[in-house]
Order: sequence, then structure tokens, then C-alpha cells
Amino acid sequence: MKTFLKVVLLLIAAVVAVKLLPLTLGLGILLGVALVALAAVGVSALALILGLGVVLVAVLSPIWIPVLAIFGLIALIKRSSRRSAPA
Repeated sequence: MKTFLKVVLLLIAAVVAVKLLPLTLGLGILLGVALVALAAVGVSALALILGLGVVLVAVLSPIWIPVLAIFGLIALIKRSSRRSAPA
């Protein structure tokens, strides 16, 4: 009798699964579309941030390029005035 109940419960579960299949497929497709949309928004946001970074670097270049040149010149002067350590 116990095996008979297991088979009946399995058949009932199969019928319920078949009845709910369209809902499950629809939910899966909706979740997939949402995931693709979220990925597209994320890539667009990343491109926007990268573009803003490039614009910021270009706008601030009159400031950071001369400062970088001065630091490089100071480093060269320090390196050339250093004495070699005795062995």
C-alpha cells in the first residue's frame, strides 16, 4: 500500500508540474529578460563612467601635466646628485 501511495503522489506531482509549466516558463523568460536589461544598463553605466573619466583627465591636463613634469625633473636631479655607496 505504501508503494501505491508513492506512485499516486508522484502522478499528482507530475500533473501539477505540467499544469504550472506555462507559468514557470513565463517566469523564467521574464527573469532572463530582466537579467539582460540589467546587464545592458550596467555596461552603459560603465561606459559612462569611463567616458567621464577621460573627459576629466582631458580637462585637468593643463594642471597635472606640468606638475608631473616638475616631479620628473626633481627625481632626475635627485638621482644624478646621489653619490654611489662605498662597497
